[in-house]
Amino acid sequence: MEQINFSEHSRAVHFGHRKLTPRACVIDSKKHLRLFLSDALEDLGFVTSECGQAGDLAGVLQAEQPDLIVLSVCVDGINVGEILEAIVRKNFGGKVLVIGQPDSIMVKAVRQIGEEYGIAMLPSLPTPFGAASLRATVAELLPAEPAPSPAVDVAEALKAGWLELWYQQKINTRTLMPSGAEALVRMRHPAWGVVPPAYFIPDDNDPHFRSLSEFVVGRAIEDWRYLLESQGPVDLSVNLPVSFFGNAAAVRDLCSAMPAHPAFGGLLIEINCSEVVEHPNLAVDAARRLRLHNIAIAIDNVGAEWPSLLELRSFPFAELKVDQQYINGCADNRLKQTVCRRIVELARDNGARATALGIESRADYLAAHDMGFDLVQGHLFGKPVGVRKFARSRPQLAAGAEKVL
Repeated sequence: MEQINFSEHSRAVHFGHRKLTPRACVIDSKKHLRLFLSDALEDLGFVTSECGQAGDLAGVLQAEQPDLIVLSVCVDGINVGEILEAIVRKNFGGKVLVIGQPDSIMVKAVRQIGEEYGIAMLPSLPTPFGAASLRATVAELLPAEPAPSPAVDVAEALKAGWLELWYQQKINTRTLMPSGAEALVRMRHPAWGVVPPAYFIPDDNDPHFRSLSEFVVGRAIEDWRYLLESQGPVDLSVNLPVSFFGNAAAVRDLCSAMPAHPAFGGLLIEINCSEVVEHPNLAVDAARRLRLHNIAIAIDNVGAEWPSLLELRSFPFAELKVDQQYINGCADNRLKQTVCRRIVELARDNGARATALGIESRADYLAAHDMGFDLVQGHLFGKPVGVRKFARSRPQLAAGAEKVL
């Protein structure tokens, strides 16, 4: 779905020391609650850290003071006292948010002690709470405008361990059941938060992003094993540049990385349509050879260039994914529907699946269903999320998809 700008060669941009992305530290003795709160704050744009006990907070405050400390009253009273003392000792200048039942004696006590210490306390957030109430509570800490994302060297990000993969569910159009997921590269920058791949720039010694591509494949296989243990096998797809397949050593390493596990259904590699059109022989040869190694090739972001695919000498591709600009609003646009139907016919004539990208409304889903798409993907069925959140939310994603009808 997403394409890295492989022709981008500008150097990293520095925006000074002004902190545009807020930071939050979540304190709770229960790991699953820390994960839940961190996910909710990250959805609002925070860079988060976690503490499971009072002793961990001093290290966080010593390293880099967050803008917000989120304190759940499920921790015991002794730890709460130690936490508040640590906040005072480290001259914490940010805000503290207490989460709990509004009439709880503990909530009132924490607020009172915090105010006596001179700690800046936000209004308590009563449980249970929703995304809107959380946003309203921390609104003053959110930047007025989205933080600009800096251009970042991939080599630096790889060395620092900032890169990760997020996953977006694919849905079978007819059954509304999950049917694989696409892995999307994200960089969790320590100061800028989550940075999309459009701002990645290659190392001078790696202009084709081979190191990044190898990271993506390796991490996807690791995540597949994690998902296998946590919820069962999931068919995954990754995005790679067509130039990757011009390196024989890289292709050999790719093939050898495939799991021998009987539950592994194969890896789907997505190549952008414009690259397939520009390098048709390389793309076709790669798709034909890799099929013998349990690897299939999909053509991503198919749009106005689709007629060029008719000229390919053979069609060994497993899937065509229609660019979201032809999907968004297609329910009310006959021109978009015409393009979509032609691409669906091309896929069907060649034994490939057709996927509609960027489904954001029920009307567009119904249109995609009527046009014969095999799979749909988009925010209507779930945004891309980290692998652990994906594993936790996958059953809910499937249940939510059934409500579309």
